[in-house]
Amino acid sequence: MENNNFDNFFVEKLYGSNWNQMLKISKVLFESKSEFQDILIFENPIFGKVLALDNVLQTTENDEFIYHEMLTHVPILSHGKVKKVLIIGGADGGVLREVLLHKEVEKATMIEIDGIALNACKKYMPKLSNGAFSDPRSDVIVADGIDYVKNTNEKFDVIIVDSTDPIGPGIVLFTEEFYSYSKKALNPGGIIVTQNGVPFAQGKELIDTYNTRKKLFKDNRFYIAPVFGYIGGFMALGWATDSSEHFNVSIETLKKANLDLSKMKYYTPGVHKASFALPMYIQNKLK
Repeated sequence: MENNNFDNFFVEKLYGSNWNQMLKISKVLFESKSEFQDILIFENPIFGKVLALDNVLQTTENDEFIYHEMLTHVPILSHGKVKKVLIIGGADGGVLREVLLHKEVEKATMIEIDGIALNACKKYMPKLSNGAFSDPRSDVIVADGIDYVKNTNEKFDVIIVDSTDPIGPGIVLFTEEFYSYSKKALNPGGIIVTQNGVPFAQGKELIDTYNTRKKLFKDNRFYIAPVFGYIGGFMALGWATDSSEHFNVSIETLKKANLDLSKMKYYTPGVHKASFALPMYIQNKLK
């Protein structure tokens, strides 16, 4: 019989005692407690380096490309004229890396609340940011995201919210207050996209976000991507804008966009369009 000693396993209990996932810890690279959360970075034979915050898996070296490419390129290429991007969260630098692949982006501002998590990711997971933090177009600020959007006078074409789940420091990033400040910080026709959990197991998060944002934005919907480290099937990514045109961007326009598709591991123009076709079990939650 196999040895069932689970001492060297990371056990994620995002769904309480009902459903856990376990990842073998080959080596702990970093472990600390900041004023906001517990931070753990470890190595796993399948996922590579793994970041967990408050015992919940956030990103892994080997599947992060799906999440980061879809959260970034879908809004930027749908918009078509993005010069300024605001990233809320994203300590690992994966979204910043993908944003800076767009040559027409003049400035990417990133607001991360936890400087300890940010520095740990820079040191122990450098492949995720891949030099993005030292790009002259990036402006990385350690601050509270809701305070930033409330007080900033800058305007952005796209806002990308790469947050934790609505627990701990990420909870305010799911409120009507945050979305209304974000809308104020968007240029006309701007798009905000958000991480919205796994609808199969986190349906309330999907429904609450939908109901909150439909009060504020004319076009309010979700698209999906299967991120392997987030158990429960498709992950939902939220989309909100006052533009009636961005969602209808043609596949021909996407194919002509100034993005080097040979650098992509998941995103394609076809996947972009298909990702908005929601399975019926997700549609039913939104009725």
